[in-house]
Amino acid sequence: MNDDQRSHGLWEASAPAAPAAARLAGHAGAVDVVIVGGGFTGLSAALHLCEGGAGVVLLEAEEFGFGGSGRNVGLVNAGLWAMPRTLPDLLGPVYGQRLLQLLGNAPELVYQLVDRHGMDCQAVRNGTLHCAVGARGLKEIRERWRQWKEAGAPVELLDADATARAVGTTAYSGSLLDRRAGTIQPLAYVRGLAHAAANAGARLHTRSRVVSVQDRQTHWQVRTAEGRVDAKWIVVATDAYTRDIWPELQQQQVRLPYFNMATRPLGEGLRARILSNREGVWDTRKVLSSFRFDRDARLVFGSVGALRGAGARVHENWGRRALAKLFPELGSVEFEYEWYGQIGMTSDALPRLHQLARNTLSFTGYNGRGIAPGTTLGRELARLILGRIDIMDLPLPLSDPEKAAFKSAREAFYEYGAVAAHAAGARF
Repeated sequence: MNDDQRSHGLWEASAPAAPAAARLAGHAGAVDVVIVGGGFTGLSAALHLCEGGAGVVLLEAEEFGFGGSGRNVGLVNAGLWAMPRTLPDLLGPVYGQRLLQLLGNAPELVYQLVDRHGMDCQAVRNGTLHCAVGARGLKEIRERWRQWKEAGAPVELLDADATARAVGTTAYSGSLLDRRAGTIQPLAYVRGLAHAAANAGARLHTRSRVVSVQDRQTHWQVRTAEGRVDAKWIVVATDAYTRDIWPELQQQQVRLPYFNMATRPLGEGLRARILSNREGVWDTRKVLSSFRFDRDARLVFGSVGALRGAGARVHENWGRRALAKLFPELGSVEFEYEWYGQIGMTSDALPRLHQLARNTLSFTGYNGRGIAPGTTLGRELARLILGRIDIMDLPLPLSDPEKAAFKSAREAFYEYGAVAAHAAGARF
């Protein structure tokens, strides 16, 4: 996108086409809801609103999935980064349990939508493996396993031998298998949501950055450079890529860069030995790594870091060394695609619900878990606007955006700290 091969990489090269969407031009009339942002949350909200009979215009500043929705690893995980028990501790028993249950079941909604709308997005529901590095990592996944089991989740703790058989490497001391989860081609899924929303009646516009919003008391007037539309409600679904109109949404998040690199398609022998059941993997390291296969048996390998400046070469070289240690049988690794994006992180690793103005709502702060939570929370906003639930029934309480402390310094630390860590070498 935008002539940048490192923005979406393999995902853009292998995703089916998005639905046709022109710029907003002229006066588009009045609708029930304007949605700003064409990622998982915005497009899920658009789809569910239209299915409920609402009139919807969606405005995307670039192209569908331009932000984190089209750049990530593609792990359809249940829950959040935070331990399950943390949610009731931080949010109280009502909201905490509600969010835990909703997001624990969130992958189910993703795969239901894929099946219902016939989305061609490489959806595989064989689970994910959270792999432990060393004794500390094993302690972490054991506790996560225990807490999920208490919540009734279908998770399994694998020892080192079982993990080695599942993954194809002896690098890990154990793993947590979550059978609710799986993998997906994220940009293809975003485009699938866009097709489904358009078919349901949503009016979708790309290259339509919002330049102003005005409260006319009876409705909102939303303007782009070339057009305007009136609406009773606004849903802001721009998350870590928010700019201009609602800068407080980005200011409350510390952005963490994350890159992915995809090998050339592997041969049959390697396909059988590495992730033979095609789970998605991520590990417990502070500078974590992740990997999974795509449909054509490319191994997609990622970690913290931005592929720009000195970091581009450092991370690429590190990726070759790291894969060689994990899977020596790969030999000399060649990467066919490289890309990266930004993850928006909140202070407690939980998302936020904000009422930014009258009838203006936003879920934000997915902390690297955008696919299933974004899809599900977009649906919840639709249910609220349609009058099917009250705002007190949502899975998060309303809160005011709070600026992250030392935001710029922490973002620089993550980017350049990842360069330093990867330059020092990979240890597995």
